[in-house]
Amino acid sequence: MDFLRPASWEEALAAKAEHPTAVPIAGGTDVMVEINFDHRRPEYLLDLNRIAELGQWEVGEEKVVLGASVPYTRIIENLKNELPGLARASHTVASPQIRNRGGVGGNLGCASPAGDSHPALLASGAHVEAESQARGVRLIPIDAFYTGVKRNALEADELIKSVHIPKATGPQEFSKVGTRNAMVIAVCAFGLALHPQERTVRTGIGSAAPTPVRAKEAEDFLNAALEEGGFWESGKIITPSIAKQFAQLASGACNPIDDVRGSADYRRHAVGVMARRTLMWTWESYRGGKGRELEGAA
Repeated sequence: MDFLRPASWEEALAAKAEHPTAVPIAGGTDVMVEINFDHRRPEYLLDLNRIAELGQWEVGEEKVVLGASVPYTRIIENLKNELPGLARASHTVASPQIRNRGGVGGNLGCASPAGDSHPALLASGAHVEAESQARGVRLIPIDAFYTGVKRNALEADELIKSVHIPKATGPQEFSKVGTRNAMVIAVCAFGLALHPQERTVRTGIGSAAPTPVRAKEAEDFLNAALEEGGFWESGKIITPSIAKQFAQLASGACNPIDDVRGSADYRRHAVGVMARRTLMWTWESYRGGKGRELEGAA
């Protein structure tokens, strides 16, 4: 196994172009596990740790451009207001040591359906910035990024440079079921984000299908119910029947398997419970903000 260690982004792209099978490594929290257990034996490892720009982020008016190697700890400490759903998901990642090393770029590159950042990225409507030496930069919508079990839309000569994530305009939540409270791969996970300006709700489901997915039928139902019932304007309480139907549709979006962490039936049930709970949590936060808004207008 050869170890490639570029000193700049341009050198990294050149190395990836010359060695398309090279496996990028930054935090190494997933790649090293696979190598240590002999599940993967790449010909080349492409070390990205010397490239400072991958560990930086930029907060704009409408979005955050998050470098691929920004550690989860930095997201928790610095971006919890702009990206609350992703910050909540980052809190659940493994241990402090892994949160200090791992980043969203690695989660995306591995494309495991159990990756903790995926539900939050789907719910936010993120775009993945990929670049190759030959074709330049392209932005891949998060909905099109996951193409199969641990497969993504990257071409062989592309590297993930950053993730473009819209800043939160409403409450966001993340919920995860695991077999214990720390150092655990998700049995299943659910992310939800309210987008009041567009009057839409987006979701993300992890570890309950071959890829991370959105519960689109549940979203369509809820968007219509909130609009027709005037919920966005009034901030009134969501009725139990709406919450129940949303949860059932979210559960129906799953296509899980039985494995050592949980059964398919349990995953479907748990996703429905998380969908209902995260909806009520985010809506209560929205109602609280709506009440303050109405008081200010009085």
